[in-house]
Amino acid sequence: MQAVRRFPNPRLTGLGGGLFCIAVMLVLGCLDALTFGSLTVYGVLFLPVCVLTAVWVRRGDLVTAPIVVPIAFAAGLVPLAQEGDGFGARLMGLVTALATEAGWLYGGTLLAGLIVTVRKIRLMNRRRQANRRLS
Repeated sequence: MQAVRRFPNPRLTGLGGGLFCIAVMLVLGCLDALTFGSLTVYGVLFLPVCVLTAVWVRRGDLVTAPIVVPIAFAAGLVPLAQEGDGFGARLMGLVTALATEAGWLYGGTLLAGLIVTVRKIRLMNRRRQANRRLS
């Protein structure tokens, strides 16, 4: 039981969770662009970031986790998107990458949404039990 207590248990605000998620995905996108250059590897790395964001966000800011993870996914894709001549070509590369990797995007967002929903239900049950004890 002591080993479990040693794991970090940060509580991020909504803004902090968003900054954490975006920063990590940007770093992972840059690292992936330098090493593998694979959108699949990026998608697989996106899933644990979604889980950590949903687990580490504060109780009062639970709704922000499923909102920030798709934004972070798109932000991290910028270094991986196909390069071209000019802004339009880069934008088209980003849109194409978003379209082809939508499965990872939806999966990570769904995962964060499920974790947040379970946390919210547990929080509501605890409050209900505390109110029953007081009555």
